[in-house]
Amino acid sequence: MMKKELIFFINTCLLVLLLSSCEQQTPQNMVVLKPLASTATEKVALVSANQENIDLIAQTLSVNYRLLTNIPDQDCDSTKSSGRCFLAELVFTAKSPIKSKDWAIYFSHISPVQSSISNEFTLTHLNGDLHKISLTKNYSGFKKGEIKRIKFRANYWMLAESDAIPNYIVAATHNNNIQAKVIASTKPIIDPQTGLEKLPFVEPFTDYSKQFQRTEKDKTQWLNSATLFQRNTKTLANKQLNTSQQLIPTPKHIRYDSQNRFLHLTQGINVNFAQVNRDDVNAALVHLASLGVPENPAGIPVNLSIKANKKLPKGSYQLTVSEKEISINGVDAAGVYYGLSSLASLLNFTDKSVPLVTIEDQPYYQFRGMLIDVARNFHSKAFILKLLDQMAAYKLNKLHLHLGDDEGWRLEIPELPELTTIGSKRCFDLTEQRCLLPQLGAGVDSNSAVNGFYSVADYQEILRAASARHIQVIPSLDMPGHARAAIKAMQARYHHYQKLGKEKQAKQYLLHDPKDKTNYLSVQYYNDNTINVCLESTYRFIETVMKSVKRIHQQANHPLTRYHIGADETAGAWLESPACKAFIADKDNGVNDIKELGAYFIERVAHILSTLNIETAGWSDGLAHTRTAKMPEIVQVNAWDTLFWQGHKKAHELANRHWQVVLSSPDVLYFDFPYEADPKEHGYYWASRHTNTEKVFQFMPDNLPIHAEFWRDRQELPYSAHDVVEKNAQGEVIASPLQQGQKFIGIQGQLWSEITRTDRMAEYKIYPRLFALAERAWYSPSWAVPYNYQGASYDQNSHVFSPEQQALRNEKWQLFANTIGQKALIKLEQANIHYRLPTVGAIIEKGILSANISFPGLIIEFQQEGKAWQKYQTPTPVQGSVKVRARSFDGKRYGRATYVREL
Repeated sequence: MMKKELIFFINTCLLVLLLSSCEQQTPQNMVVLKPLASTATEKVALVSANQENIDLIAQTLSVNYRLLTNIPDQDCDSTKSSGRCFLAELVFTAKSPIKSKDWAIYFSHISPVQSSISNEFTLTHLNGDLHKISLTKNYSGFKKGEIKRIKFRANYWMLAESDAIPNYIVAATHNNNIQAKVIASTKPIIDPQTGLEKLPFVEPFTDYSKQFQRTEKDKTQWLNSATLFQRNTKTLANKQLNTSQQLIPTPKHIRYDSQNRFLHLTQGINVNFAQVNRDDVNAALVHLASLGVPENPAGIPVNLSIKANKKLPKGSYQLTVSEKEISINGVDAAGVYYGLSSLASLLNFTDKSVPLVTIEDQPYYQFRGMLIDVARNFHSKAFILKLLDQMAAYKLNKLHLHLGDDEGWRLEIPELPELTTIGSKRCFDLTEQRCLLPQLGAGVDSNSAVNGFYSVADYQEILRAASARHIQVIPSLDMPGHARAAIKAMQARYHHYQKLGKEKQAKQYLLHDPKDKTNYLSVQYYNDNTINVCLESTYRFIETVMKSVKRIHQQANHPLTRYHIGADETAGAWLESPACKAFIADKDNGVNDIKELGAYFIERVAHILSTLNIETAGWSDGLAHTRTAKMPEIVQVNAWDTLFWQGHKKAHELANRHWQVVLSSPDVLYFDFPYEADPKEHGYYWASRHTNTEKVFQFMPDNLPIHAEFWRDRQELPYSAHDVVEKNAQGEVIASPLQQGQKFIGIQGQLWSEITRTDRMAEYKIYPRLFALAERAWYSPSWAVPYNYQGASYDQNSHVFSPEQQALRNEKWQLFANTIGQKALIKLEQANIHYRLPTVGAIIEKGILSANISFPGLIIEFQQEGKAWQKYQTPTPVQGSVKVRARSFDGKRYGRATYVREL
């Protein structure tokens, strides 16, 4: 060996040794960059994937999803999401060698991916939330145990572990006959403690600034057991109150027996119906029986009667519980039903007693609603029937059933079978001739629980159950946006008849313009989800559907008197549609600009509904663009504008049109949002990081701007609400307070189901928030600040909400929370409702564990390291690491366990 070669060899060896030494002694603050793919150099001979190869990948490839940071950098796309993005990583580990090529992975991701970093994979956004991971020419296969990574940037931020969506699909790219499979490691599992879905492939969040903060200005506190203990101590004073005389919702007037006596119903009740039709109250009697108070000829007499009184609102009633009997008088059948519901709510479950009381009660709002989205992910008929029971038990009277959206059409329309044979299913068919794309992590099985529809018979059973509980069902099949399921179903119908040479039938119900080259993205990132409003076939479709739905309702003796057309979030469609260009050119259509098409559609559909004697309802953003003169006299509009973005202005403007405004404020009435600010809490969070039951209780629906005094925006920053007359540069009024005497007709809770994949998770999100929804819909508290029709501005320093009113509100919340914990939740268990068991507040100070819970009366348990769970009753000495959790009354399930820190 020559001298120079020898010196080079020695230097190389020393460098290797030095690097090896450095690797062993890396300082803690040094960032070591790992390669994005394996450093293995051995080239594996790859073969085109067959079914056995696809099955192997599905069974053995481990997928791990990691959020790296929400802090944007220079590589975020400045043209998207206001220049904000987050960095995440997919880590693939091969448990067995993978020697095949010509395959890809399809997965759902809420935020569209902007860019990816990998030598062996490319990651692209397809449509909606669906993405594809493809193999590049550099892909070298996997050896056993080999790890490969893909880093990627996606729009905005990721603040909850539930943002990750399960059921990644591996599919061959060269042979459609090879069956696609779900990668087993990405399937959800059911937590045996909570009974809820978990995603084990998602790495838990641990870093506040990188994984929890929305932006650097975000002041949201990551809730832990200690901060929750402090909050519970402040709001509940660590007291368990006597709730034996309480009920939900609070009645307008209630007088208690001076001696605080009780009547025991252990022998049941003997009902005297008088002129009351049994069918009108039977569901309430069944509910009482489920709580241990059945009908019995030897039971306590219950006398029912109806006495009309036009001075009182529908549903008003009087309830008297005396020493020997119970009397209920309603102004109508609904009033009698609600009297029986109040009796059930008064009932103390353990000893079957009710207090001696006299109640004179009436609803504050006539519209007391709950929306259930069964379109994004289907929810069973059994779930809906249980929901109707609980809605009626707490005097809610409107079920807004969201039956159609981009991801599914859930109601059988006999005249158009494709709507359910194709539109109700998501599976792996990229042509969408058998089913829709597998959006929202639907997987490959078209028979899975997230798929499905209500047959005519199913839907009519729901309608009859609603009628029996004095609940009006308001169906919604969203249009013209949010309509991809219908569009694709009718597109499949079009292709079917085209192949048969039946051109007229093919185009009869077509909802898209085949020549439309418009490039747009909806709010949910679809490029093809908006019905073309310039086609006559669109209105033929709507009229056919509405006549069918009306007939289905009539046959069930539940008349269709109001229909919700949706009409929200229509973004950028039709610009290059030849059909729309021709439509606008025809001056007889009265449309001068493409921006007017959305309003034209709503106005025309409202007219169709009017000819069918059906009232129009819709969302505020769509209906706000219509011309009042072109709309029917009665219009229901759901105001879903966020309060901290001055949402009161839209609600006031629409109410001043003399329309029936139903408040659906996302800040407080979206029950798909997390209960608490914790990455493990399930739900979307675009308007609120935490919407717990207390926040719903605090809501003052009559006075939207007042909330700026005590609520904050989605980053826990103070905001101002200006409820004054505002004019533009031309002197035109663009905002103003409510006109004197104008009021909203009601409020509605919303459960959207994009990531709510199971009935249990749906119940978890609805209950116990439904109790506070019912409270605010039925009863107007004395602590609420009356609306100022003269106009005013509000912020954290305006102090219109007096300390005395705040103190009274907090006092009433303590009683309400205790009533939930001691009386209401145990009744949900009797109905097999999977309500949320709250996380437990706890601290350890000088070795002593103290714990509390937001609903006093629930059972608290704690566990010391290496020991069994124990029931917590009083402050207790503990050692080592400690966890706490809540337990259901029947002991069958538990809340999420959390660790307690030593102070």
